Amino acid sequence: MDTPSTSTSTSDPKTPPSKILSSYRRPSSSRTIYSDRFIPSRSSSNFALFNLPNSNSSSDDSNSAYTNLLKSALFGPECVGGVNPLTPEKSISGGRFGSRNSDGSILQISPPNCNIFKYKTETRKSFQSLTPFGFDDQLPGVSHIPVKAPRKVPRSPYKVLDAPALQDDFYLNLVDWSSHNVLAVGLGNCVYLWHASSSKVVKLCDLGSDDNVCSVGWAQRGTHLAVGTSNGKLQLWDASRCKKIRTMDGHRLRVGALAWGSSTLSSGSRDKSILQRDVRAQEDYVSKLSGHKSEVCGLKWSYDNRELASGGNDNKLFVWNQHSTQPVLKYCEHTAAVKAIAWSPHLHGLLASGGGTADRCIRFWNTTTNSHLSCMDTGSQVCNLVWSKNVNELVSTHGYSQNQIIVWRYPTMSKLATLTGHTYRVLYLAISPDGQTIVTGAGDETLRFWNVFPSPKSQNTESEIGASSLGRTQIR
Repeated sequence: MDTPSTSTSTSDPKTPPSKILSSYRRPSSSRTIYSDRFIPSRSSSNFALFNLPNSNSSSDDSNSAYTNLLKSALFGPECVGGVNPLTPEKSISGGRFGSRNSDGSILQISPPNCNIFKYKTETRKSFQSLTPFGFDDQLPGVSHIPVKAPRKVPRSPYKVLDAPALQDDFYLNLVDWSSHNVLAVGLGNCVYLWHASSSKVVKLCDLGSDDNVCSVGWAQRGTHLAVGTSNGKLQLWDASRCKKIRTMDGHRLRVGALAWGSSTLSSGSRDKSILQRDVRAQEDYVSKLSGHKSEVCGLKWSYDNRELASGGNDNKLFVWNQHSTQPVLKYCEHTAAVKAIAWSPHLHGLLASGGGTADRCIRFWNTTTNSHLSCMDTGSQVCNLVWSKNVNELVSTHGYSQNQIIVWRYPTMSKLATLTGHTYRVLYLAISPDGQTIVTGAGDETLRFWNVFPSPKSQNTESEIGASSLGRTQIR
């Protein structure tokens, strides 16, 4: 007698097992399908905790602007207009984001991208967008200030002039640029004028075979040029007419440094003295300044014409006033000759000085408080310094051992650019009247023109001085 079966299954014994298993895999329309991808759910989130009222509701304007900004940062810019954040659970089947019409067809919609957590590939954003409030430009009443890109300084000169017989002598000053845009250069026993607007070259004077040019200096108005000679004489020329006005004596040895004040012409010599000359007076000089124990190689009047700074081969930096015959300030920190001197056009009493091969430092002084401000070791002989009148920057030229030109940002003294190209010491430096271009001269007998400073109005405007005439030409 057979034992009765206890199975309750109603399946056909001949039905394959795979058919039976498949019958239990049919999804239900009301059942959530899970996968290995995490999609955040907001179904249980209480957005009231964020205290974000609808931006369209009547509220204070200032509160509404802040609410829009905060909502944009948290949920995205699409949520600002009053659209509530969506979750995958709130979308009806028929697509990731979609709904069904009354007839059952699927209607696709374009959802707002309002997920707090997003799984998507991030694209590279600009520096301006790296802020928690990255959609400022889409919000009313929110200003966006772009970050200014760092200024780029061209690394090559835009013009090169051959300057035969340009002397390789640290103690001379043979290049100066006038306010009328004319460059004066001493070559051997001659002085040449290069007109920057037309590139025209004019020979101003020839001192003869028994004399040499040791310094040149333009008057502030740009029409008269002073020429210091190796015989200790000082000549004054009217450059517009190429005519010598007068010759002034007083020094026993070469005149290597010149500086113009308002009506005063100062000359420094190897005889260790500085002579103050009034070109309106008949006398060759009105006073004599004594203090240096060696050749005077650097002279600069301050912008208000009240203070005269002098540097010498005795490693000293002195400051004189309009009426003193002895220095009122003495600075002895340099350990080599002080030729490089520059007054700041931006801050009254700020003076920069540079030392020679054994020193290699740029030092800053406050002559108002008689204090030493800072020191920067450049690693090379400092030959010249000049401030930009358009921005708070300065440029230095160097000799042993790198022969480089450096553009500095003050007061951080961070390097904006290091320019190379000269093969000898960069002994001569002058700046154009618009304050954008510098010219450098070296013992390699070349003059090189560089665009290093921005214009007062635009930092991207290229200097018009000689910029249209590129290439290499000869100054004589």
